Amino acid sequence: MRFAQETVVDTNKNNSLADLSVDALTKGFASGQFSPVEATQACLSRIERFNDEVNAFCLVDVEGALKSAKDSEKRWQRNEPLSAIDGVPTTSKDTTSVKGWISTAGSAVFDMKQPASEDSSFVSRLKEAGVVLLGLTTSPEIGWKGVTDSPRHGITRNPWNTSTTPGGSSGGAVVAAALGMGCLHIGTDAGGSIRIPAAFTGVFGHKPSFGRVPNYPPSAFSTLSHAGPIARTVKDAAHMMNVLSLPDSRDWYTLPYNHEDYAAGCLGGVKGLKIAYSPNLGGKHVDEDVALRIREAASIFESLGATVEEKDLDVSKSDEIIKAFWHSSVAWRLRNLNEEQLQMLDPGLLQVFIEAKETSLLDYQNEAQNRIELGARANAFHQEYDLLITPTLPIPAFTAGLNVPENSRYQSWVDWAEFCYPFNLTRQPACSIPCGFTNSGLPVGLQIVGRQFDDMSVLRAAAAFERVLPATLLTNPVKTKTLKE
Repeated sequence: MRFAQETVVDTNKNNSLADLSVDALTKGFASGQFSPVEATQACLSRIERFNDEVNAFCLVDVEGALKSAKDSEKRWQRNEPLSAIDGVPTTSKDTTSVKGWISTAGSAVFDMKQPASEDSSFVSRLKEAGVVLLGLTTSPEIGWKGVTDSPRHGITRNPWNTSTTPGGSSGGAVVAAALGMGCLHIGTDAGGSIRIPAAFTGVFGHKPSFGRVPNYPPSAFSTLSHAGPIARTVKDAAHMMNVLSLPDSRDWYTLPYNHEDYAAGCLGGVKGLKIAYSPNLGGKHVDEDVALRIREAASIFESLGATVEEKDLDVSKSDEIIKAFWHSSVAWRLRNLNEEQLQMLDPGLLQVFIEAKETSLLDYQNEAQNRIELGARANAFHQEYDLLITPTLPIPAFTAGLNVPENSRYQSWVDWAEFCYPFNLTRQPACSIPCGFTNSGLPVGLQIVGRQFDDMSVLRAAAAFERVLPATLLTNPVKTKTLKE
């Protein structure tokens, strides 16, 4: 990991500043109780203390973060903050572009030789809002899989059990969120890469409707790709959505700006909503511990005044559709590599590239038509139901460094991510919110899916659920050498 300076000056105030929400931080900034500099120092201290154990960051810009924090401090002293998240410690992902930083995309092949010359859309909006950018969080190579390890940066570890994976591809971001190494975090999601790691690590992650958050430069994963917030609480993520959803003409897929205040919208409840509860999304395997937590979550929504009915959305053929789109995206991303460079890739990524050669243009177009039919079924489903709840994942976190659990029914990460990627295909908003733990002490995530473009209902439902079952927060990694049986 590259630091802009060698040491972090720890704050004299309690390190709990690293655990505060957006509202608590900005209230303290406004009153002068503490400053953005002190909050930033607290987060930097957490990074310095824990990053060697969990590998959440591949770049930390101490000097730049403290400069941004001092600028924010002056704005708060003048009572002129740029936004409701001015001065809040924030991170971006190693697959994103931050002007002046070198993003590696977790790769020894695609390593940038020069710092980025422009910011990604969402980074631009965050900078305009006055956040303090701490650094880049780790990702698998080009964000290609649902766990986080790479040839470039090694294995990232789950703070709830450091022998397990945090999931991916936004694995570094969720670990940073779980341990208070920053308050707000950018994730990207083309097949579950926000929701998968959020579920494995007990934090909140929201994949917005496609186009709701401008996403430039464009991802190799094209119309599958979304960018969104990862945080410890729903309201923190909603504050971030207010900024991320601001327009950027560079992304021609972007939706018209809707002026929603997602943070204010979180105050509502779910009374009167009609919610479909799908325990296994049409017969998919779900571990018993996970299934129990999801049933309990459905009961919570009933207790909050929603009508909950057990009902499946037909997502058949999603696995074949995602493979066609995924394979073609990987093939395009790797198209210019020579044989020597190909051999330097993550072996699993290289295998996808080899398999992609077997996908014809006719195959791709056939799956594109199937995707249209899937989207139409989802739209029809949500004519009757406001929301759909499912497990985020059918299993808890497994051994770090593997793509699938040992001796399992799964052949690839796509097999166990089967609750997530259908909603990349349909372009619907979907989040993962913590809903308890397995008997072995690993987090379980509940997925809440909304009708297309209705991010507000997803966030409002998540916030209502969170008020009943708040997330359990960590302050230290759990050092566990072997998985509990």
